[in-house]
Amino acid sequence: MDVRFAPTKIKFCGITSLSDARDAVAAGAWAIGLNFWSRSPRRCDPGVAVEIGSALKRRVEVVGIFVNPTLAELTQTAEAVGLTALQLHGDEGPAFCTEAARRTGCKVIKAVRVRSGADIQALVPFHTDYHLLDSYVRGRRGGSGETFEWELARAHRGPVPVILSGGLRPDNVGEAIAAVQPFAVDVASGVEDAPGRKDRDKLEAFAAAVAAAAPPALTAR
Repeated sequence: MDVRFAPTKIKFCGITSLSDARDAVAAGAWAIGLNFWSRSPRRCDPGVAVEIGSALKRRVEVVGIFVNPTLAELTQTAEAVGLTALQLHGDEGPAFCTEAARRTGCKVIKAVRVRSGADIQALVPFHTDYHLLDSYVRGRRGGSGETFEWELARAHRGPVPVILSGGLRPDNVGEAIAAVQPFAVDVASGVEDAPGRKDRDKLEAFAAAVAAAAPPALTAR
């Protein structure tokens, strides 16, 4: 019987056009992220988001990124766009995350910006579908292009799968995967020409680097 390690999945975030979304899927995305935070340089126009969701929600996880939204905002946006997952990047608590999942039927990714092991421990009460570990940069809610100390991720405990984010690029994602062994990696600025505008070659290079980092299959007899 073959026992194989599951390859690390990829979430391409900060998608702002259908063409970039298609390129991300073609490169092997497990998920694409559409940012709805008004202060993000990668904010996705709602009309474009609807177009992306309609075209791709059956082929890939379509994740909406929010910072301190209302439940009404989440419900309305998830239904209009066809979101399959919500990424909550603000101060949302465990009860809010549970209710967001109940009202929308979406999977929930709770994100935390990591400065110390305490930030990772703070995720323990969040029984969401995924935990996303991002870099802490003052005044930023992701997309900073900065890494954090990956060793801190080892403090994560429990069954919730980890998505690693923060400053990942084709030239460092293999090292990140080796250090953290996450369920998935998340990238925005590392595959862009400019905020919100993806580079097809960088998307493909990132995917190739993730594939190269996969451990060899083991065979059990």
